[in-house]
Formats: sequence, structure tokens, C-alpha cells
Amino acid sequence: MYPHSFLKSFQYAWNGFTVAVKEERNLRFHLVAGFFVLWFSHFYHFSRGIYAILALAIGGVIALELVNSSIERAVARPGPERFFITGVVKDMAAAAVLLYSIGAAVAGIILFWQPDVLYTILNYYISSPLRIVLLFTLVIAGCSFIFRKEEPPFEDR
Repeated sequence: MYPHSFLKSFQYAWNGFTVAVKEERNLRFHLVAGFFVLWFSHFYHFSRGIYAILALAIGGVIALELVNSSIERAVARPGPERFFITGVVKDMAAAAVLLYSIGAAVAGIILFWQPDVLYTILNYYISSPLRIVLLFTLVIAGCSFIFRKEEPPFEDR
């Protein structure tokens, strides 16, 4: 195997990621959710271990969403004899993302449900109109990113 093929594999992976970001709304949602988890985590006194857990949870959801999207594309146009199996395969891949996302959300609730810190966050933002505008702008930007007009799937171009 040639050394350039190893480096080329990173380019292929990046290309796959950028196509998925352009074409997959659910992936964009998970990216925005991960951003806000990390944004609000700065109000907590999390250890490096907790940040490692957050990185694994966020990265796991995003990775599974990429796997789900790739499976959906791989079985997108089945022949009549494979139609039922294709639907089940797609449903199972979607279930994997859903279950991991629920686990990540439960972990997030366990880590972030600290009423005193939540109250501090609320006071931090309502004490300054500029901070409210910043937060509102981030939420609007996130929603615009998630719900932007999607590119047609690569195979339909």
C-alpha cells in the first residue's frame, strides 16, 4: 500500500463528512446540539473525565448518524425482491442512532441537572441584554443551519 493512500483516506473521510453536513438535516441537528452542550458546559466545573464522556457521547451520536445515513444511501433503491429487507435495515440503523442519542441525553441530564448552576446560567443571560442577543443569535443561527435548504442527495445529481 502506498503512503499517499493513507493520507488520501483522511481526504475521503472529510469529503464524506462535508457531503453529509450539506445533505443530512439530522446530522446538522446533532452538530448544533453538541455545540450547545459544549457551550453551556463552561458554566459547570467539569473534570477532564467528564469532558471525555461528553466528547464520546457527542462523537458517538454524530458517528452513528453518519453510519445511518450511509446505510440509507446504500440501500436506497432496492429491487422488489429486497424491498422489505431494505426497510428493516434502514429502520435498525435509525434505531441505533435513536438509542444512542437517548443514552447520551440521559447522561447529559445526569451531568447538567444542577438547579443552582441552571439558575446561574439564567441569571448570567438575563443580566445583560447583549448576552441575551448573543444567545438568541446563536439559537437562530443553529436553527438556520439545521433547517437550511438541503442539497439533493449525491446520487440524484
